[in-house]
Amino acid sequence: MVTVIDGTDYIFGRLATRIAKKALQGEEIQLINAENIVVLGNPKQIRDRYAERRALVSKSNPEHAAKWPRVPHMLVKRMIRGMLPWKRTRGKDAYRRIIVHTGNPKKLTATEFQSDKYDGIAKHVTIKQMCESAGYQIRV
Repeated sequence: MVTVIDGTDYIFGRLATRIAKKALQGEEIQLINAENIVVLGNPKQIRDRYAERRALVSKSNPEHAAKWPRVPHMLVKRMIRGMLPWKRTRGKDAYRRIIVHTGNPKKLTATEFQSDKYDGIAKHVTIKQMCESAGYQIRV
């Protein structure tokens, strides 16, 4: 069974934990509109923390540094990976069951999903704004 989720205006942490749990239970997940997911908090601090994380390198071998992408759908998938038991086979299998899209390229229809949506009051930044602060540009 494939579950399609529209990420527009969902709070990232709560959405990602539910996606990770469903993937660990064996469901296939397709997340569309990943660039419109909201991260709550002070926008400057969030962007700075993301920039610091992207700048980390291994002093002994820079090739072994963690990779943090600038593209929205790849960033969301990488952040969801942090909620999975990545070093175990079941975590890697669950990671393969998650497909994330920027926009809706296949014209998928989203199913109802129980998670908290952004209410429009708290300070926030979208995944798209985080990626643009790191240099991501939408190609037309």
